[in-house]
Amino acid sequence: MPSLTDVKRKFESKASSKAQAAIEFAHQAERLAQYCPSSEDDITGSTQAVEAKFITGQDPIIETANGGRLPAVPIEEAIKLNRLKDLLEVRDPSQNEPVRSGTREARDGSMHRAHPSDGDPQQSTEPEAPLRQAVPPPRTNPLFPPLPLYGPPTFPRNLHCWTFRLSSAVLSFCFLLVIILGAAFKSIPLAWTHIWLRLTFRNPDKRRPFFQEEENRKRARKDAARAWKKKMQRQRGGNNSNKVDADNEGEEGKEADEFVPLDGGPDPIICDVGYYARRVGLDCEVFDVQTEDGFIIELWHLYNPRGYQPANPDKRAAHSPEIFPINSAANGAANGVSGPQYPPGEKRYPVLLIHGLLQSAGAYCTNDDDSLAFFLTKSGYDVWLGNNRCGFKPRHSLLKYGDPRMWAWNIHQMGVMDLPALISRVLSETGFEKLALVAHSQGTTQTLVALAKEQRPDIGSRISVFCALAPAAYAGPLIGKMYFKFMRVISPGLFRAIFGIHAFIPFMMLMHSMLPGNVYGAMGYRVFSFLFDWTDEKWERVLRDRMFQFAPVYVSAESMRWWLGRECFARQKCILATHEEKHIEDREDEEEDQRQTQSSGSSSKESEDEPSREIEDESSRPPQKPQNSASNTSPNAPLGNAQDKGSTHPRRNTDRARYAWYGPQTPPFALWVCGADRLVDGRRLLRRFDRNREPYVDVVHAKIIEGYEHLDVIWAMDSIEKVGKEVREVVWRTASEGARNICRTPKGCEYMTDFYQRLERRENARTEIDASAGEWSEKGRKQVGRGGGEAIKVRGAKVGPA
Repeated sequence: MPSLTDVKRKFESKASSKAQAAIEFAHQAERLAQYCPSSEDDITGSTQAVEAKFITGQDPIIETANGGRLPAVPIEEAIKLNRLKDLLEVRDPSQNEPVRSGTREARDGSMHRAHPSDGDPQQSTEPEAPLRQAVPPPRTNPLFPPLPLYGPPTFPRNLHCWTFRLSSAVLSFCFLLVIILGAAFKSIPLAWTHIWLRLTFRNPDKRRPFFQEEENRKRARKDAARAWKKKMQRQRGGNNSNKVDADNEGEEGKEADEFVPLDGGPDPIICDVGYYARRVGLDCEVFDVQTEDGFIIELWHLYNPRGYQPANPDKRAAHSPEIFPINSAANGAANGVSGPQYPPGEKRYPVLLIHGLLQSAGAYCTNDDDSLAFFLTKSGYDVWLGNNRCGFKPRHSLLKYGDPRMWAWNIHQMGVMDLPALISRVLSETGFEKLALVAHSQGTTQTLVALAKEQRPDIGSRISVFCALAPAAYAGPLIGKMYFKFMRVISPGLFRAIFGIHAFIPFMMLMHSMLPGNVYGAMGYRVFSFLFDWTDEKWERVLRDRMFQFAPVYVSAESMRWWLGRECFARQKCILATHEEKHIEDREDEEEDQRQTQSSGSSSKESEDEPSREIEDESSRPPQKPQNSASNTSPNAPLGNAQDKGSTHPRRNTDRARYAWYGPQTPPFALWVCGADRLVDGRRLLRRFDRNREPYVDVVHAKIIEGYEHLDVIWAMDSIEKVGKEVREVVWRTASEGARNICRTPKGCEYMTDFYQRLERRENARTEIDASAGEWSEKGRKQVGRGGGEAIKVRGAKVGPA
């Protein structure tokens, strides 16, 4: 039996241990807090860290005493906080272990995982030196190195941050000035050619592929502006205005499917999606969405004001940061603002659109009725436009603009935080279990990252189809340009000294707010054309200034470093594979192609050796069904052939799943690749699917549009014909039977009978090659200018050839 002295010593040791844990916990809570205790007041409340919550295994966030959330915390720091709390509260540590979503093994031996590494535990940085994390630890995921740690504001830290803000303000402005001068210099030959043609009495615009249609639309818009002006004058004059308006409304409603314009006249070129929606008979309401790490982002909802009542402001406010709550409409409850307004049979299937790099979702709303967002809305879908963190209004539940933690994020956080939050809010407001996701460029990147096995594959069960426009998974040749090389060769520390640790070149946003719309639009086009090597050849030029009102937006310098810096995408040339892994796959492809070539060569040689026997036996041979050469390939072959897989449906080769990016929860994919895209390599992504490297991915649609550049897929004058109508059909084809039963059938889908069903055999659609970019098809020529083939007026005046 232990003596009283032993019991006393044990008790004192335990008390001492607990007291030491309490001291360490207080230090750790202060280290990860928003403010130091001395800086807190009655308004802020206590911002000390209480506990770390793991969204994924590599994405811990901090819950503060005042109920807020702080992002961008190193894994080791979060684990330390939770372990100290376990000691204090005598709780089971296993209940607070980091989430272990999964791992993915790469062919080069690296391990992509979503749980803490067993690397150096001293990875975290001291508060006074936040940039020591510039070089990632050796066992870190090579595609997503950790972000630097920034603690509560102190005098040394504030001095450090202001030093970078001042240096980046000067150096990034100089960088931007060089780009503007380069764009101006590149424009000189084009301007001289334009002037020479004018001086020789030739119209340079006649070389544009849609010149005649552009002229027709220009005249129609002038007529519509005059008609709108007369209508406004009649209303102000009060001369039988009610009767005239009623007659006009009835006529327009009949011809335009009751989409009556609510705004019109000359185009002032402003950054307002609602304004452009009202010009085509729609309207827009704005929802605030809170991500799991506390950012407030905007979600825009398009609707027909004749059949939908916009929600009250309190209903559109940000909800809890928890996503997919049990009592949400996504699980059957009808407590959203959109779903309950439509009875069964008349509901609209939800579609969420995500934008590209340096853009906002307004990029889908710039082409009047030929805008993809407006087209899908008028076709009968419930369209929601998702924006990423910061956007035009950087907001966070706790952090302010000047706090570097506000900007410590990149494409990874956009994929695993922003995208799930947007999906959850749309589903909760519409009452559906799934939605269709349409994304362009960077929007496809964050989706492809989020769906990966080691990230957030569970959101795949909330998506009925993923439509990728100009998918950005592999780098194109443009990454080798001089100014991109400069950003790739400099060290992370120098990158931050030039571009800062806050917003990326915020001077661009100052120009956006100060310059007139037409001046900013012209400058924006030339600068981005110089950077990304595209043209406006297939766009409606009179709308071009509109298109650049929704770009650029605020993005973090860390996000641009992920795209262009020396450690991540610019070096690896891929979002989910290392440079070495790509080389291994290239060698495999070459070996497989050689084997197929040798096999076909030996077969042809045998037939040449015995021509007489072939002739003799041909008469006695029973008739055979003609076969495509590709159909002779075994469906279980390691690498498939791109041709004919749409009909053979190869089996899901689970052996290949070991190195695959995606697992069984992945939704079907539909891809539209721009054939002249120099920014990203969409053909290589198609090849990955064609070679059966993703056995769990069903490709229900694949198309390469030759001649299309990166933005043509959403802005070309024929984009509705070549992309929009196919998106409309793919979304309806992949919707569940239960959803189709309660939804109205979209226009153009009334006669569809072939619907998607996941089978044991993998679906891989035959890749369609469209070489008619810049040319109207025979059907499109008849329907051109009416909202992508729909009989729609543009603000009261018919557009298109008479």
